[in-house]
Amino acid sequence: MRIRTSLAIATAAGAVALGALAAPAAQADEASAGSKAMAYVNGVHADAKAAAEGQAKSGVKSGVRSGVTTVVGDVTIDKVTVNGNQDIVAGTSAKKTVNVYVTATDPEGISDAYAMLWHGTSFDEEHVDGVIIPEQQEADCDNWSATSATCKITLTVDPSWDLYDSSLAGKWNVYAGALANDGDVMDNDTYKNVWIKRAAQITSMNAAPEPVKKGKTITATANLSRASWSYLKYYGYGSQSAQLQFAKAGSSTYTTVKTVKTSSTGALKATATASTSGTWRFYFPKNSTTSAATSAGDYVAVN
Repeated sequence: MRIRTSLAIATAAGAVALGALAAPAAQADEASAGSKAMAYVNGVHADAKAAAEGQAKSGVKSGVRSGVTTVVGDVTIDKVTVNGNQDIVAGTSAKKTVNVYVTATDPEGISDAYAMLWHGTSFDEEHVDGVIIPEQQEADCDNWSATSATCKITLTVDPSWDLYDSSLAGKWNVYAGALANDGDVMDNDTYKNVWIKRAAQITSMNAAPEPVKKGKTITATANLSRASWSYLKYYGYGSQSAQLQFAKAGSSTYTTVKTVKTSSTGALKATATASTSGTWRFYFPKNSTTSAATSAGDYVAVN
């Protein structure tokens, strides 16, 4: 199958990249990412070219690489869903399993589908600096009609390998394709975008004094940090806006009391007037490169 071929090429390309140990680590990873991405595509297009040649001989209209799309025959990609349409969040060590679902249609039915994630300024070996390809040989396809199928491709995002530098946080591109039973092929270099973000966390939450008299001041402190993929550690996230929130005793609904900024090292501090017993916490909204984070709650009784 096409995916077996592409993975074999990708493995060889990866081995070549690993041989460049004299180069800086970042450069070696960039070279590996670009070569793996192109190897994956070359494996796909080996079948695409064969299908195109066969259909051209029989007078069937086909095309190869028009802009960002390869189309051979009348197969179509109808929908692509990545990680349930949610951001992909990665920390410093735990691997993240991501499912990609490709729905495609062809009059003769769907045989297989493929997908990968890539990061870079354009889709070529020189400008792709991050890539995540599937390890499975074939997609798991559910042929829910004679002409259409939804295929699952599973990717594993490994912060210690795939996300070798924090600069990779943010918008990634989704490469998706489908193969029909009659050899028709369609793929798209940038079918859609997905965001892979650095995990954030708020630790050491404390609201004091405990207990406190009604009308007195409560001081809440905590620390906001986020994952560094470059060094595989969490570091303070400075100059970021976070919300001090409060939920009355017996309620799970939090309201924002005030918004404050972290210090240069990620320290959070906010004051509020004690009016009733309840739980205090800090909340950090997500941004384009970093996930949202919520601290543990700290209950304070008001006398």
